[in-house]
Amino acid sequence: MSHRALEVGFDVPAEEGMAEAEIETPCLVLDLDALEHNIRKLGDYVRDRGIRLRTHAKMHKSVDVARMQLDFGGASGICCQKVSEAEVFIRAGITDVLISNQVRGPSKIDRLARLPLWDAEVHVCIDDPENVAEISEAAERHGTSIGGLVEIDCGAGRCGVTAPGDVVALARAIDAAPGLTFEGVQAYQGSMQHIEDPDARLAAFDAARAVVEPAVAALREAGLAPKTVTGAGTGSFEMEAGSNLWNELQCGSYAFMDADYGRIRDADGRRLDQVWRNALFILTSVMSTAKPGQAVCDAGLKVQSVDSGLPLIFGREDVRYAGCSDEHGTIDDPGNLLKVGDRLKLVPGHCDPTCNIHDWYVGLRDGEVECVWPVSARGKAY
Repeated sequence: MSHRALEVGFDVPAEEGMAEAEIETPCLVLDLDALEHNIRKLGDYVRDRGIRLRTHAKMHKSVDVARMQLDFGGASGICCQKVSEAEVFIRAGITDVLISNQVRGPSKIDRLARLPLWDAEVHVCIDDPENVAEISEAAERHGTSIGGLVEIDCGAGRCGVTAPGDVVALARAIDAAPGLTFEGVQAYQGSMQHIEDPDARLAAFDAARAVVEPAVAALREAGLAPKTVTGAGTGSFEMEAGSNLWNELQCGSYAFMDADYGRIRDADGRRLDQVWRNALFILTSVMSTAKPGQAVCDAGLKVQSVDSGLPLIFGREDVRYAGCSDEHGTIDDPGNLLKVGDRLKLVPGHCDPTCNIHDWYVGLRDGEVECVWPVSARGKAY
């Protein structure tokens, strides 16, 4: 059977060598200079401080971006959230993966236990003694070994245990279980990442540390000193890095930077979109200017997530993305400046779920398409 070449405008939004003006819209585009800058910047940061970086691949779901982070961005491994997502990266040759989540259900646990057969180091978070037994049985059955981390709820209010005694009991169970190795603790406070005010974010970090510190001390007393204390994200990593407690960071959005993270201010009062460069955009075209003071573009709800707010129009203060329906975005254009065919770059409100909607990234440099990358783990939610 012959295989049809990918067709621009049907299968893919662009091909290498195209001018930016020829790209089919709406689609995701990457400013490769900005992306490389962000990846190198955090890589330099962790190297200077002697702390590990395990970048969160759930953000971009891209083997190509993950390889950049590993090759020159200081990362020693990646995080994923689901077994199927992790398997995409492992099959592609990325061999140190933490599933920073609980894995439950017989079929998922069985698949988890088979991942090390791809010559990969696989780690998983656990917050329930029953899950220890489930993973141990599957690992023994497949002759594999999995690293286990106790998940601590340090303020996000989702998964994890809190009391030091519960942390120690889980660590002992993991340590004693065949096919499992106790490696440390997962301590990620997700909701803290998006607190805009730096003083309020520091207070949330102090509360998180007040939970994690006694748990780590209890583990040491029990003879189970954690090799890894992992967590942190784009909004808080400087605090974890300076804590002398966390020794691994799990930043993700720093590489792309979205509108929600961009509003957050660091300890010096700078917006994060001034610290990190916007590298990810939804490229969109104006399709109608039938109404005075308004333009309509082709980027609506089906190409972006608006759970964290509407996108920003990059580099423009004279027009504003004001609302969206399934296939349309409405733009306030009081000066009637836009015309049909004009192109705009939108900074999505929330990069993670926006990326998961798309099949492709179009990488741009100097106004030309340099690469077209698949969103490798798109839809891998099980």
